[in-house]
Amino acid sequence: MSSDKSNIDLYTTQTPNGIKISITLEELGLPYNVHKIDISKNTQKEPFFLEINPNGRIPAMTDTFTDGKPIRLFESGSIMQYLVARYDTDYKISFPPGSREFYEMTNWLFFMNAGVGPMQGQANHFTRYAPEHIEYGVNRYQNETRRLYGVLDKHMSDSKQDYLVGNKCTIADIAHWGWVAAAFWAGIDIEKFPALKAWEERMLARPAVEKGRHVPDPHRMKELSKDKEAMERHAAQSRQWVQEGMKKDAEQQK
Repeated sequence: MSSDKSNIDLYTTQTPNGIKISITLEELGLPYNVHKIDISKNTQKEPFFLEINPNGRIPAMTDTFTDGKPIRLFESGSIMQYLVARYDTDYKISFPPGSREFYEMTNWLFFMNAGVGPMQGQANHFTRYAPEHIEYGVNRYQNETRRLYGVLDKHMSDSKQDYLVGNKCTIADIAHWGWVAAAFWAGIDIEKFPALKAWEERMLARPAVEKGRHVPDPHRMKELSKDKEAMERHAAQSRQWVQEGMKKDAEQQK
């Protein structure tokens, strides 16, 4: 880890994207302040937050930059790249820029941010949050998520390595973990992807993942996957505020 001092404030909530950053920070051993953003109350749309992320989404982060002035970071992939570029000078969870492994790691990071995240996010929406069941939407996004999981599963099986790149946990692995750990929420059976399931369990065994996944609130996905009634209650609560938030967004755009 670099001796460069951090002054990090993390604005986040308990989502697959949010815990990417807390896990990254824990893996790097960096101190950080946590500000819980209550997305059920649209806190991410308040003026103070929009100053940090004009898109009104978590996670977001601020730090004191090398010039001594504040810097704002938003979009999880961008935040992760910033953190390793500035603070991971020993390449604990990254690789030297320009190396073969660096570009391979970047491939999988973008695969997550352009593929797994958006597709599984839509599978979540049509499976759990839509006000009515839309078969086409459910099938479209569940099937695409399964296809992407198949890509990951084959890569892990063929490479015979513990992690996505270079047999070392990197930001590419961290970026995927929260989504894969919540596969059931999107209607995906992780048992059908044995190499990926083994990787997910391997990641969970890492102390930094265990600590970082509980920021800012307890990570409940494992428990929910085993309790159908609790799952339905959680989905109903989430569905209500998701629909309310969509309605407010639509009204503001008129």
